[in-house]
Formats: sequence, structure tokens, C-alpha cells
Amino acid sequence: MEQHQATATLDDDTTGPIDVEQAEAAIVEHYPRLVRLGYLILPPGMGRTRRVLAAHALAQRALPRNRSGSGGQDPRPDVELPWQRGTKGAAADAGYAYVRLRVLRTALRAAGPRRWWRIPPPLPQVFGLRLFPRSGGADELALDQALSELSGPGRAAYVLRELERLEDREVRKLLQTAGVDDARGALAEADAVPEPAGSRDGSPLESAEFDACSLQARPTDLMRRRQHLRALLVAVVALVVCGTLLGMPGDGWGPGGAAAPSYARNPAAERALDPDRLTRATPDAWRTASRVDFSVWPARGERTGDTALLRRALAVWARPGRSVRVSTTAGTQSGPPSGPPQLLFAGEVDQAAVVLLYDGLRIARYAEADGADGGAVALDLARLDAADAADSTALVLTRTDGNVRYLTAPWVRRAAVRDLLHPAQPARPVHRAPDGVTDPVRTMPQLRPCRGWPALQLGSRLVTDLGELSPARLTYGPPGSRTPRDVAGRAARMSWARTACRLPVMQARGVRRVNTWRFAAQSLPEAGGRAAWLCTRAETWRGRGSRVLAQFQPWDVRRGAAGAVAASADDSPACGPREPRVLAGVLWKSQSGRWYLLAAGSRQVTSIAASGGVRGRAWGRELTLPATAGAHADLKARLADGDRLGSLR
Repeated sequence: MEQHQATATLDDDTTGPIDVEQAEAAIVEHYPRLVRLGYLILPPGMGRTRRVLAAHALAQRALPRNRSGSGGQDPRPDVELPWQRGTKGAAADAGYAYVRLRVLRTALRAAGPRRWWRIPPPLPQVFGLRLFPRSGGADELALDQALSELSGPGRAAYVLRELERLEDREVRKLLQTAGVDDARGALAEADAVPEPAGSRDGSPLESAEFDACSLQARPTDLMRRRQHLRALLVAVVALVVCGTLLGMPGDGWGPGGAAAPSYARNPAAERALDPDRLTRATPDAWRTASRVDFSVWPARGERTGDTALLRRALAVWARPGRSVRVSTTAGTQSGPPSGPPQLLFAGEVDQAAVVLLYDGLRIARYAEADGADGGAVALDLARLDAADAADSTALVLTRTDGNVRYLTAPWVRRAAVRDLLHPAQPARPVHRAPDGVTDPVRTMPQLRPCRGWPALQLGSRLVTDLGELSPARLTYGPPGSRTPRDVAGRAARMSWARTACRLPVMQARGVRRVNTWRFAAQSLPEAGGRAAWLCTRAETWRGRGSRVLAQFQPWDVRRGAAGAVAASADDSPACGPREPRVLAGVLWKSQSGRWYLLAAGSRQVTSIAASGGVRGRAWGRELTLPATAGAHADLKARLADGDRLGSLR
């Protein structure tokens, strides 16, 4: 029988073979010491139970693996193994030195940065119990805390010096053999560990605190374990059922691309995901329809007849796989369509295949790059129900490198880009393809300070991209009017020039429309000029989640500077059709350095009173009171009908 050996070189320059049986004998004889060595070097962040099991695994894995084969040797056989000083008998032989080196090398690898979590030992494993060494005294606890602050090589250097009784030269040589680049630095770390208080016969590392073979056992969380067992049983049953369904014959609806596997059959769901059943509006349906919205958009794009692409889009909408990037606007359901949706667009845009679908409540945008095999796939859903002609003028097709391409409504005749921060500049025309796809339009600026804000002008209506599928419509005027007015005229454009840079706070809300209006104008004290009070309200498609801002805009600041936000509120009816009134105040500092409390209300306000840090009253819609820096005041207003109105908050 051929005997397989691992060769080691000792420090006296004599080379002798170390066979597997010799290594096994060394492990069996010195198993507690090897386990203690691994336990002390492993990172404390593993937790005591896992650290104990890992230490036992390191000691058991120290046995060479080449018991069977053609007699190949250990991967790194010719290494220098220092003797163990202060140890007599078999503990000082080459077998122990060899297995100690293997334990040291593996423990140091596990103690490296972010590596300890990779080595949950397959064996041994203990289920239902927590294992940990017996607790030591105050000296042992202090030493364990000090070792936890060292690196893996630093702990190894301290353990080899204190537990194995090796000199610094031998420790350095052994660490270098184990793969430590900076062995001197490890010794320097070990030198920083304070000496334990008191006197003792042996090293504190030999105490029961660090004995991973003399253990205490406690049960794990019994209630949680019972819950996990029940969940495992349910998962197994579900897996068996799903496996049975997936194993049924038939090819279903055809290839689904990046869609997850189907797990059930439903006739209504199958009809909704059949590309041949997609609804399509006629090209001139919008001219005669009683209701003009997304439902009268015709199907456009050069790939409206690509059945495979449409099938993948529908399948991913119904069951997006793990590789699909899915995003939904606030308040939007992510489930599949209840019936066959309407096709709005299918074509190639910016090297991606894009499909737009509409189910009467939501718009779904499917985009795939590099075809259907292995490319990136994205699914975006947005709630756009109850839209009208003014709110359904455009949809976002793609965003690439800070540019946006839109698909415009069939009734849009002209498209242009207007910079809101420069109201005097004319709008720049934007070219559109015959299918309504615009050229790239620069999106909202990402850099600060805000130096420009592009908006897309479609006929007389102005929209801007707030990072969602549908651009938000911009309007101007008092909220009492039933139909918001378009941004036209000098006053409207000047107001938006001071408001546009506040639009980022309205992103990710599913915004449908943003309206701003000047509810008051006020003379500033000490001949400081005049200031305008504006209220900006963002309405959402779902009704809830509105955002209201009250702005204070002195007229003598530099052109385009954003107004100061005096107050803000979420889900408030203020500045809307239900409550077309508002009250706001701000602390203002004059050029002389004096502070004033300024407040103003909408036209329904007849008087304003301040209490708290600033006290006073004024008849009419304006209030000016001396104040101090940082003062807090409570504002109340009385309305013409006798009701009271609090400040926006």
C-alpha cells in the first residue's frame, strides 16, 4: 500500500517526511490546544457560538487532504516550521508544528477583512443549542476586550508568544510562513496589549475563558425555532406544488424573456397577456372622442407588430423576474393588468426597445437593451387615471445622459423648450419624428446652484420632468378657478422664474400638476422695497400626498434667485380648490441689521395677530412687527366670514 506524505522543513535544517498518520496523531493528541489557538485568533465579531464551531473546524481541517490519490503532497509543503519552545515530548515534534501552521494559516485567512462570514464550517454543526466557553474573571474579560481590538496577525502574534512560548524571532518567522506581510507590525500590536493585573503561575490565555473544548450549552430561541420549522414545512409543500405545476406539459404563452416562471393557469390572465388581444386606438380616434386622454392615443412606433417583443413586455409586467429593475410611483399598484391593455408605443429609442402600455389606470413602460437575451430589462409603472387633454400631452420614453425623449400626444402640433429661470428668452423649437418622438431634451439640472430649469412647451401648455413617466403640468393662477391657467404672460413667467428651483422637493410623489400664484404683496420696513408672497401647490394623480410651499420673494434680489420658503405642508388642502386661502410669516432682516416679523394672507384675510415670541396685531392682510433673531411666533388670521385661519405648517 502506497503511503502519502507531506514534507516539512524544521529550523535545524533537517528535513524529514511528515505522513498523514503522524499529522493525525498530532491533532488527536493536541486537539484542545489547537482549538484554543484557533479560537483566540478568529475574529470576535463572529459571535461566541460560531467562533467555537469554527475553531473546531479549523483543527479538524488541519489534517492533509491527500489520503487518496497518487501520492501528491500538500499544496505548500516546503515551509520552515519553528519548534515550540517550552514544550516537552510529542508537542515539540514536527507533526504538531505542521498542523499548528495549518490552523494558524486558516485562522488568519478567516480573520482578514470581511472574510470571516465566508467560512461557516460545514462540520461540525450544532442545531438547537448555543455553545460557549465558561466565563472567566475580570482579567480574562479585559484581555479578551484588548485582543478584540487587534488585527488578526496582531492576535496571532500575541497568542504565539504567550500561549506557545515562542520568541519574537520565531513568531515573526512563523507569521511570515503563514502569509502575513507585516510580521513586525503584528508584534508591535501584540506589545501594546497591557499585562494582566495580579500574579499568576501561567498565561491568562490558558484559563477556562478561552477553552473552546470545555463548553456550556443553552437552548436557542424556542418560539422562533418553532416558527421557522412551520415556515420550512409550508415552503416545502409550496415547492412541491409549484414543481408539479411547472412540470406539466405545454409551452404556455411562449418565451417570456426576463419574466419569472409562471406558476398557475388562468384563462382571464392568459387573455390579458396575449399580444394579439392588445387594444389599439385608430389614428384619428382623438378627433371624435368625447373624452380626450391616453385612451385615444394611437399605437405608434416601428415595432408595434413585433409579437415577441410585446409578449415579453406583457409577461414581465405580470411577473417580473429578479433581474428586472421595477419602479413604481407613489400609490401605484404593481400587479398585472386585469384585461388586455392598450398599446401606445413600441419601437427602438436610444438603442433600447421600449413598449408603452395603458390599462385605463396605469401606464407601464417596458424597456430592454441588447435584445431579449441577457440584456438589462426595466419596468416602470405610474398611475395616470382620470387624465384629461391637458394632463395627457406627453409621456417619457427614455432618460439617457441627462436627456429625455418624450412621446407627445397626437393632437400636439408644436414642441419647444423654455428655460424657466430666463423668462425673457424665447422658447427653442424641438424636432419631433413623425411618430411623435422628440429629440433629446435636457432634463432638470443635477448640479447646484440651480442655474437653469428646462420645461417642455407643448402648444400653450408647459410641462417639466420630475423623474416620472408623465411630466408634471405647470400652471399659474388662484386655485378658485375651475381650470388652472397656463403659464403665459410676464407675471406668470416671473413668478415661475423664482419658483422653478424649488421643484426638486416635489419629486417621487407622483405629481400631476404644480400651480403657483401670488396671494399677497407687501411693503418692506425701512424703505426696503416690496416683496411678493407666493403659494405653490403640487397635486398628485392619486389625490393624496400633495405638497404646499409658501414663498417670500423680495423684488430687489438678483434675477432668478429662488424665493425663501416661509412654510411648507404635506397633505394640506391649503392653496387648493377646497381651501383657496393661506397665511404665512417670515423673519426678515433689514439692511440696518434690525429684525422684523412679516406676515401676509390671501384676500379673504381681514386681520392678523401674532403671539408667542412676537406679539402684535394688524388690520388687513399684512403684518409688520419688530422682532429678535430666532424668535418664534404663532400667527392667527380672521377671515371675512368670521372664521379663523392658522399659518401654513
